[in-house]
Amino acid sequence: MRLRTLPVFLAFIAMGFADAVGPFVSLAKNEFQLSNTVASLIPFVGFSMFGLLSVPVGVFQDKRGKKFVLMMGLLVALLGLLNASFLLNSFTGFLLTVLLVGAGAAILQVAGNPIMRDVSDEGKYSRNLSLAQFAKAIGSLSGPMIPVIAAKYFGANWKVIFPIYTVAMLIAILAIAPLRVHETQSEHKAATLRSCLALLRNGYVLAMVLAIFFYVGAEVSVSAGIPLYLKERFDLDINKVGLLGTGLFFTALTIGRFSGGIILNWMSPRKFFLATCGVSILGLLGLFLPNETVAVASFFLAGIGFANIFPLVFSIAVDSLPQHTNELSGLMVTAIVGGAFVPPLMGAVADRSSVQLSFLVPLAAILYITWTAVMNRRVEAHA
Repeated sequence: MRLRTLPVFLAFIAMGFADAVGPFVSLAKNEFQLSNTVASLIPFVGFSMFGLLSVPVGVFQDKRGKKFVLMMGLLVALLGLLNASFLLNSFTGFLLTVLLVGAGAAILQVAGNPIMRDVSDEGKYSRNLSLAQFAKAIGSLSGPMIPVIAAKYFGANWKVIFPIYTVAMLIAILAIAPLRVHETQSEHKAATLRSCLALLRNGYVLAMVLAIFFYVGAEVSVSAGIPLYLKERFDLDINKVGLLGTGLFFTALTIGRFSGGIILNWMSPRKFFLATCGVSILGLLGLFLPNETVAVASFFLAGIGFANIFPLVFSIAVDSLPQHTNELSGLMVTAIVGGAFVPPLMGAVADRSSVQLSFLVPLAAILYITWTAVMNRRVEAHA
């Protein structure tokens, strides 16, 4: 089973490539001479694909199967990477790459999350999804790290990341192509746009879907804002120290997700959810202290806190209403569109005040998520 799941983990790593749109904000801002508001359109273009594609792809997946959809997502992302590798000479062309990579990641999320539930033992879904998100974090971490290494040791432009991603995507495609998957069939009605919208009438479901929306928006906002924050507050070089700051955040995400998979062996998901929200708040509050060392440490702490919010919200919601797995999966993946809407709000605040104050936007998002964690903890206490 481990050898058969390895290609699926490669697909999760490929999902992480879409998270590179956060670090790309500062790089593209310099490359194409953009304002904070216009630069924030980069994650908007990529993450809007989750809102547009998730439910239609979920319906299509019921007909063609999860492996087929996984392959389709990898191929769509590959087209975007090939465009950037050979034809990237304008901001419009760059946005096309972000759109295709975002579309590919959205498709991969639709297939990847339910496949992980299929292979999980009873009661281990939260743990396994955290480990899958750990694999995704490896792909995310490459976004800020590869350009820094390329510039420092090889004198290469940040765009070298695209041919590297292309090769990695081809490896994932070659690994998944021969994979034989015995797909479990849902005992319930397939998700449709109507059934998904109807489920939003449930207050609990709406709260959890909004938690995903605000979490993804907060994560993309923080990863995009780190280099700009370090430049504004401490006049640090965006192309070097700035991206290393983003790399520290993604390193913390990676460590946190692996640790989460271990911690969830002995701590309940709802209790861990509340604890990780508290760590996130402490990390973001540290950015408002006038000290460079504290700021860098705060980015790491925020990454540790952020690490397991997505898999916890997703798995807790699905485990709470397993009879609506199809609808919940469609809604949760659609809510990733938060990565398109929250960063422009943060960019607008930065243009009108300061980058430091703009971090109040992801802080507000995490405070809302903390409220949902408290709500879930009360449900567990009365169970």
